[in-house]
This record gives sequence, structure tokens and C-alpha cells, in this order.
Amino acid sequence: MIFMKFSLRNIIGLWLVLLVPAANAEPVDLPQPEAGDTCPVCGMFVAKYPEWVATVLYRDGHAHHFDGAKDLFKYLLDLPRWASGHQVENIQSIGVTEYYGLTLVDARKAWYVIGSDVLGPMGHELVPLETREDAEEFLRDHKARRIVRYDDIRLDMLMKLDNGDFE
Repeated sequence: MIFMKFSLRNIIGLWLVLLVPAANAEPVDLPQPEAGDTCPVCGMFVAKYPEWVATVLYRDGHAHHFDGAKDLFKYLLDLPRWASGHQVENIQSIGVTEYYGLTLVDARKAWYVIGSDVLGPMGHELVPLETREDAEEFLRDHKARRIVRYDDIRLDMLMKLDNGDFE
């Protein structure tokens, strides 16, 4: 009898996992860039583009700001090049500015749209959205190519974006 209850509990748990939608990006509290802060990847003044800001906050309180998600991911995927002495395991949080709400959300939970007609400060951009539904709507409305998640983003994908090639 215990075995049957345990099995039923497992089945119900599995159904809940399958039926619950993927987590949406949650707001994060990160420092805002100051007027003199520059993107470590491209050198642009980040505060001039508040609708595109992305931020990495380290456990020691140090923050790096970016003028878009594309440069943020270039940084994260080649940290020794852009931030010598910093290590991924010391990152406390990562935020990207969500396109519709213009709020900083958790970059690891955001949905990213590639190949749209919307350009960021550095041209073609990964456009962060809070929910899958928002990403799908954006994809349709802005003639985009595809939706990706945090763990799907690769350096070669970013280089192709720079060249206007959207895979």
C-alpha cells in the first residue's frame, strides 16, 4: 500500500512539473550605471542607453554594466578576455533590461529573441523578454527568427548577430 501511495505521489509530481509553465524572469535589484560607466566589451557609455542596460554584480559588490544583452553574453562567455581576475563563481546576479517593461530581470530566467527588426545600441541584439508569451509576441510583431534561453546562447551566435546573420 505504501508503494502505491509513493508511486501515485510520483505520478502527480511528474504531472505538476509537466503542466507548470517554465519560470518567468523575475525582477532583480542591481546598481544602476553612472554617467561615466562604460561597457567592458565595446567601450560605450552605458547610462546613455537605459532601455538596454545589462549588469553583472559580483559578490564583493563590484558591478560591470553593458549596453545590451549581446555584449553581456560576450563578456560572460569569454570572461578571461574581458574581466581578468574575475570568475564566474563569484557572480552574485545578472540582470538584463526587459524590452516591454524596461525593468531589470534575472538574465538566467529571461527569454531572448534573435533576428528582429529592433536594433540596440550595437546593432542587432538579443532582445530580453520576461515571459515566453512576450517572446512569442515579440517574435511575430518584429519579424524575428527565433527564441533562445540563457543556456542556449553561444559566442558564435553573438558573432553572427554582429554580422546580421541570424542562423
